[in-house]
Amino acid sequence: MTSSASTPAYDDLCQRHRRKHRLQHLHAMASWDQAAFMPAGGAQSRAEALAEMEGLLHQLGTDPALKDLLARAEQEPLDEVQRASLREMTRVWRAANALPQSLVESRSLAVSHCEHAWRSQRPANDWAGYVENLRPVVRLVREEARLLSESSGLSRYDALLDQYEPGMRSADVDRVFGDLRQWLPGLIRQVMARQQGETVVQPQGPFPTQAQRALGLDAMKLLGFDFAAGRLDESTHPFCGGVPEDVRMTTRYREDSFLQSLTGTIHETGHGRYEQNLPRDWMGLPIAAARSMGLHESQSLSFEMQLASHPGFAGLIEPLVRRHLGDQEAFAAQNLHRMMTRVAPGYIRVDADEVTYPAHVILRYEIERPLMEGEIEVEDIPALWDAKMQELLGLDTRGNFKDGPMQDVHWGAGLFGYFPCYTLGAMYAAQWFATMRRERPSLDADIAKGELTPVFDWLKDRIWQQGSRYETPELVKRASGEALNTAHFRRHLESRYLG
Repeated sequence: MTSSASTPAYDDLCQRHRRKHRLQHLHAMASWDQAAFMPAGGAQSRAEALAEMEGLLHQLGTDPALKDLLARAEQEPLDEVQRASLREMTRVWRAANALPQSLVESRSLAVSHCEHAWRSQRPANDWAGYVENLRPVVRLVREEARLLSESSGLSRYDALLDQYEPGMRSADVDRVFGDLRQWLPGLIRQVMARQQGETVVQPQGPFPTQAQRALGLDAMKLLGFDFAAGRLDESTHPFCGGVPEDVRMTTRYREDSFLQSLTGTIHETGHGRYEQNLPRDWMGLPIAAARSMGLHESQSLSFEMQLASHPGFAGLIEPLVRRHLGDQEAFAAQNLHRMMTRVAPGYIRVDADEVTYPAHVILRYEIERPLMEGEIEVEDIPALWDAKMQELLGLDTRGNFKDGPMQDVHWGAGLFGYFPCYTLGAMYAAQWFATMRRERPSLDADIAKGELTPVFDWLKDRIWQQGSRYETPELVKRASGEALNTAHFRRHLESRYLG
């Protein structure tokens, strides 16, 4: 996108957004450090610094001059990419203008406080202490939802969902999740019955953290992560942060099990590669950002579920596991594949297999939506959690808050409306791989031979390099030839686990 004498208003907008992007870079690095390295004594001052920065970014995004610039840019002779860029600028401006700066800063302080305390409250199973910090976060996000709703005309929950998955509505999510609820429990039972006859050799630990870290770094290299523009560290909850030019990923380690850190690292590598390959020519503008969190999760789940759980991938990872963790019978490729595709209901979402995973997401969606609409309160969460875990996965979670409603960072971080994106992402990922197989019948054989470049090239061309040029339905159609089709996800699970 080049500037021109005929597009002065548009050029001014671009300059302002690039300045904001540079400040967001610093905010992203301070947030990453807060989660990965900051000593506990720095928590309060860091929370205040981040809130100050969010207030400054909000000021820039709501500058009164923007309204006139956006209107004038609309009348300028823009090309197709510039028009898409202006559409995204307008979307960002509308959302920012719905919220007062005082709310933005208060929310930032509340989530920093809640997240920091959660790190010690979760291992202590201290629900009562957590609730004291979660309550103000919920109150502030409800206020945010109310204001976004008034500005957009959407319901309160839909106004939050729209921030993570633009254009998606809870009616769409209800339809997709309603269908899942019909067939998923039966599929879980069928797969578990089928796997009963399989022998899985359990690896013998302990697995030293340093060895697991080295294994994770080798897996990232295998998956094409660019270490000149990113790094891997450790945090309480794995995440991918930073900026496209400098991606900061984290994972977590348990010395009695290496799979959690390995699959977690592979998952975050999918996010990282999407960020590293966003269109550089547009960098700093909203059009250069990842299109949605559902599409972002489609990249992490393309890596973790579609690739890493592929039978051919186990053969690629076997020599790496043996190199770093020693020579064991359990590390044979077929056994590794069985370990990575073992289906069993469990308490923890991030450790769940791909068949039971959607149940964890449905549970959270069915709690967070009424919570944001004001139909239930924070105090109601544990009983609802226990009932839905029993109904969806047959597990008793009563009194087990740390492996129940305290396990995720999301709610304490104010990320209400995010959870549906995980299962939408799994569905998009299944659709991407169905399209790849149709276009390249040798795909599965290629993966087994370690030829992963065709997968990465396809994702780079159809998803990564497109940024936010197209709205989600159009991007999905251009990438795969059809709208989101949930049948691909069901077919993928049935083919992998019952085929």
